[in-house]
Amino acid sequence: MQQETAARPRTKTWTLNLEIAEESQDATSVQAALDTGERTLRTRTTAQRNPEDPPVPGIGDEYAAGRALLELGRQMLHEATEDAAANAKSAKAG
Repeated sequence: MQQETAARPRTKTWTLNLEIAEESQDATSVQAALDTGERTLRTRTTAQRNPEDPPVPGIGDEYAAGRALLELGRQMLHEATEDAAANAKSAKAG
């Protein structure tokens, strides 16, 4: 992705979808997708209940969703790093 020169501020909408599934009383999975309009990043994460803790499904949802969001963040930072390197290379060549 090349850097665009903007004459005015711009607004974008990115769409985040988290599909949370209780696989059992002890496990929750999340499939996450972040659509930026230019690319879609995806991940799947899980959370497993500690056998010593009482079952509270909402806590598994939070852990699995949190892990998915962290992974999407890592992916986004990786993409940004690659885009910045490509942008710098094209600026030097041009």
